[in-house]
Amino acid sequence: MDGGIESTGSAVKSRILLAIVPPILVVDWITKAWALSERGGVPGPIGEMLGGLMPLTLAYNKGAAFGLSVGEDSRWFFIPVTFLALGLIAMLYRQAESDDRLRLVSLALVVAGALGNLWDRVRWDRGVVDFLGPVDLVVYDFPIFNVADIAISIGAVLLAISFWQEEKRLAREAAVETASNDDPALSSDRAAP
Repeated sequence: MDGGIESTGSAVKSRILLAIVPPILVVDWITKAWALSERGGVPGPIGEMLGGLMPLTLAYNKGAAFGLSVGEDSRWFFIPVTFLALGLIAMLYRQAESDDRLRLVSLALVVAGALGNLWDRVRWDRGVVDFLGPVDLVVYDFPIFNVADIAISIGAVLLAISFWQEEKRLAREAAVETASNDDPALSSDRAAP
């Protein structure tokens, strides 16, 4: 690959990462600090927003998403797992084409969220600070979450869409290739000088 094109691609990737990760981390840290200060670090109700649709409740999550746990002190499980996940995401980010903005944005969102929650796990044993919710969905209460969780969730959905779009594109390309191999007129055109 041409060095100029490669450096341009790297610059695009760097700009996307820097446009997404730091602002989300800052918002995550500020909102968690606010929630902690509102309750003096003691879990419980803070208030509500959106006309009562979104309760605000300080909670500590020692488990994974939606409170999934692997034991009482699961932080020593989740810290290395997070580092492994970040390594995998870094690999996917490097492999992504610079014009695949959806994939780059989705991966940057997941990185931002993972780093936001990792910070809580590393800094203390209370768990990840959550404060948005629980949201009453009539049939059940949606668990309490935070800004980092929102970034991870949106990033995961966008990443799935990105993989789905890539799969569709590769299937179309394979169909065109198969059709051109099956059509003698197309094959002889390619073989002609």
